[in-house]
Parts: sequence; C-alpha cells; structure tokens
Amino acid sequence: MARALIGMVILISGVGGVVVETEAYDETESASHAFGGPTARTEVLFGPPGRAYVYRSYGIHWCLNIVCRESGHGAGVLLRALEPTVGITRMMKRRGTQNLRSLCSGPGKLGQALEVTAALNGRRVDRAPFALLRAIENPTIVGGRRIGISAAIERPWRFGLKNSRYLSRPFSDRGT
Repeated sequence: MARALIGMVILISGVGGVVVETEAYDETESASHAFGGPTARTEVLFGPPGRAYVYRSYGIHWCLNIVCRESGHGAGVLLRALEPTVGITRMMKRRGTQNLRSLCSGPGKLGQALEVTAALNGRRVDRAPFALLRAIENPTIVGGRRIGISAAIERPWRFGLKNSRYLSRPFSDRGT
C-alpha cells in the first residue's frame, strides 16, 4: 500500500496534492504504533483498511496515516510528503509560508497544511471530507530506509516519487 499511494492525489475538504513520499508500519516491528497490540489510541490501526489513523507527533504535529491491512492486523502508511496542487493559498496561510517546495515536505508540515486533526481519526478516506484519486499512471518509485525513527530503522519501507522536489528528504543513490 505504501508504494501504491505514490502518485495518488489526496484531498481533505478540497485541499491537497500528489502523494510523493510514504512510510509503511506494521504491528510486527517496534517502530509501529501497532506494536504490542491495540490500545485506545491505536485501535483504528487494527480496524478496517482505508481509514485515517491520526496521531500527534511529539505532542505538536498531527500526522496522517492510512490503515492498510485486514481488520485485526495493525498496519498503516504514513503520508510523509505531498506535491501541493489544490488549495495552495489555503495551505500557505495555514503553514505561514509562501515556500511551495517546503509546504508539505514532511508529515507534520503536511498535517498542518491539510488541517489534519483528531476529528479525522477513523474516517474513511474514500468519503468526504477526503478524496483519493489517481494522478500519475505508473509512477517511478524509489525506496529506502524509514527516517525520523529510532527503532527498526533497517526496514526499507520508505517510498518516494523519483526525482520529486517535494520530498521531506532526498533518497540517495543507494535508495535511502
């Protein structure tokens, strides 16, 4: 699912863009919020696929994940970066920047630009206020190690649109 989301457009209340970077997380590895089983905070990750799992990172930034496994198995895909395409003026106002390249180049920035809040947690991403649409047919995808975590960093579960200038961090020639 993390690879399949690259090149899709995600909108929240008509604001968003092309997904250019994702990371996969699974209950079997210690970097995942699903590791250790469901809790009140993470129960959405164990529910039906196609739902939003929203959490606060470091108590500051709202981050958006999409649940991606059958009910009972905790797994999700973190949306790390978008190429902003729709509602850019609103995103710039929300983020307090005119810099298009850095507008959604990280999960916290993306959350702020799209006005992600706890109210979206558990909502289906195929229904309003979300829209999920195909934008790029057969995107060229690169992969590598996840970033911004301290556990299970060896897993090559970070994916990105090759040569996108909107990534949170570039991929090296080795894919990381």
